[in-house]
Amino acid sequence: MKASFLVIAALAGALAALWTWTIPGDPARWPAAATEQRIPVTLLDNGFHTDLVVPRAALASRPGPLADAVGTLGPGDWILIGWGDATFYVDQRPIADRLPDGARAFFWPGNPSVLMLRPETIAPEQAFVAEGRRRLVLSDTAFDGMARRVEASLDLSTGAPRVAATRPGDPVRFFASRETFSVLHLCNHWVGEVLDAAGLPIRPVQTILSSEIGRTIDRTQLDRAAPQA
Repeated sequence: MKASFLVIAALAGALAALWTWTIPGDPARWPAAATEQRIPVTLLDNGFHTDLVVPRAALASRPGPLADAVGTLGPGDWILIGWGDATFYVDQRPIADRLPDGARAFFWPGNPSVLMLRPETIAPEQAFVAEGRRRLVLSDTAFDGMARRVEASLDLSTGAPRVAATRPGDPVRFFASRETFSVLHLCNHWVGEVLDAAGLPIRPVQTILSSEIGRTIDRTQLDRAAPQA
């Protein structure tokens, strides 16, 4: 009986440690120094999925496949960036009609994925409600790390970004991604990795939840506001 209790306690401790495991940030990237140029980035959270909104000019100023992909989009000074399953993420039918496909996307390993880029003509603080919205200000170095991680998702097997899907009457474009989607690597995991590439500390296991992505940004703001010793 005592041995069983010790095993259960050890397992509980291991799970708790895994749940709270934190990858430290990179102080060379985050936070931005007062003398550095600052680039605004907005996180959007609809309760289960997260996207990022970034200035188009900042993406276009970095030569490479990501800038090439952005150059194919319609007008808009802001770019909405997201990632997800190549079928479920693109489909806009009512969720009740998509539950079987959602189960497939979650539990079938190695699902193809897409990188979403959507031009926005209105600034995020005006286009999206405050609830579920967070704002970050990144240095050039941090933004470059973020953009490199986004760019690394692109499938460049044909030599250039490849459009995998569009929506009629919608300026959004879904580009083929080299990554795979499953419950072990969801959209929120991906956004957490993008934030980590910008230098922010993240809790990888907890980023299965969209709310954790918002808390990641909230914690960085609190850390910046804390008095320094």
